[in-house]
Amino acid sequence: MKAAVVLRAGSVPVYADFDEPAPAAGEHRIAVTAAALSPVVKGRVSGSHYSAPGDFPFVAGIDGVGRTDDGRRVYFILPRAPYGSMAEIAAVPASQCVPLPDGLDDITAAAIANPGLSSWAALRERARLAAGETVLVNGATGTSGRLAVQIAKLLGAKKVIATGRNAAALQALKALGADETMTLGEDTDALDAGFKKHFAGRVDVVLDYLWGRSAERLLIAGAKAGPEGIPIRFVQVGNSGGANITLPASAVRSSTIEMMGSGIGSVPMKGIVGAIRDVLHAAAEQSFDFETKTVPLAEVEAAWASDSGMPRIVFTVGRTAG
Repeated sequence: MKAAVVLRAGSVPVYADFDEPAPAAGEHRIAVTAAALSPVVKGRVSGSHYSAPGDFPFVAGIDGVGRTDDGRRVYFILPRAPYGSMAEIAAVPASQCVPLPDGLDDITAAAIANPGLSSWAALRERARLAAGETVLVNGATGTSGRLAVQIAKLLGAKKVIATGRNAAALQALKALGADETMTLGEDTDALDAGFKKHFAGRVDVVLDYLWGRSAERLLIAGAKAGPEGIPIRFVQVGNSGGANITLPASAVRSSTIEMMGSGIGSVPMKGIVGAIRDVLHAAAEQSFDFETKTVPLAEVEAAWASDSGMPRIVFTVGRTAG
């Protein structure tokens, strides 16, 4: 079969032949139609993501959309290694396949599942968001962050605060549900003052897509300015702003901040699959503001090099449908 094959650590996938997987007991054989390029997929290929495979070669991609041998349209996640979703055929445990709702096309389903999962699982499975609470999305101007603003509102957040470096993109988020915005500049004093202002008004949940310097200042500000006795659930989702932070011990001891992660390993597979099912049904019932760009899988090398994260690239394989 044809697939996006990773030959060595850090190399861009190439469009090449790869042995077709033979489904084991309890697995579906899936004819893939669409698979999205996401930060976690790029991280696994580069070797920088904690879930990156250690053996080569392997097929890129952790999730996608396709059809089972009996013709059912499904979304699937985490095919058995060394196989991935960016191939003509995938073999996936039946428990990791979700039937697609009517009205949701293959491209949208493949594109929205991973970024939608990042906030849906973080808010529902990890933070246990309650209706009427305030959510701060740190890094809201990327694909996942924009969707997180919309999903937080859908799940009952009374107030959503969006942060990011791009002022124009932040302004556009007000039409998608952001009640307040904050530009992440280089001035540390301004950054501290901005976070303190928001925490003084109460923040219940933080979804952090950045880590790095902004998360560091945010955590310190939350420890100093958060209302006494009110816990702040800080959920770490991504690290596009840096892999490490320096956090004073006093910021942990003197606050009610509860730090947790949300991702592969921190959320049980049953919870991940359930969150994806909810995201897909929500996407079928309402229109999220979400941009996609379709590219034939044969052009994987060029698309990989040019990817900026927005719009979300979806590789098409074989036949796609609505």
